[in-house]
Amino acid sequence: MAMPKVINIQSDLDIVAARMAARDMAKAMGFGAIDQARIATAISELARNIYLYAGEGTVTVSEVQQGIRKGLEVICDDQGPGIEDISLVMTDGYTTSKGMGMGMPGARRLMDDFEIISIVGEGTKITCRKWKR
Repeated sequence: MAMPKVINIQSDLDIVAARMAARDMAKAMGFGAIDQARIATAISELARNIYLYAGEGTVTVSEVQQGIRKGLEVICDDQGPGIEDISLVMTDGYTTSKGMGMGMPGARRLMDDFEIISIVGEGTKITCRKWKR
């Protein structure tokens, strides 16, 4: 398995770097072009959220295995303000008009697993995975 790749998010360029790192690892793992695009799009949204709402954080991209399943895992972590109402943020159509418009519900739909842990005043950690078919 490839070593995990950690991208520090502090600027727009870092969002691009996170997207590219996820796409490159997905390609190396044998994901098809459509799944590569899904992963890259979800990571773009999540990394942009780190930049816009927390100011900085990390995106860690790694290979994972669960039994015979192999997949790509992305952990987006920040020490920002946290999310007060996760169910509201995960509602289709919810926007703060700062993001790309797809929002976290869109990112969740693009990935197979999607988990959020957020503590107001401490930060947010989102773990998502895409499994090879």
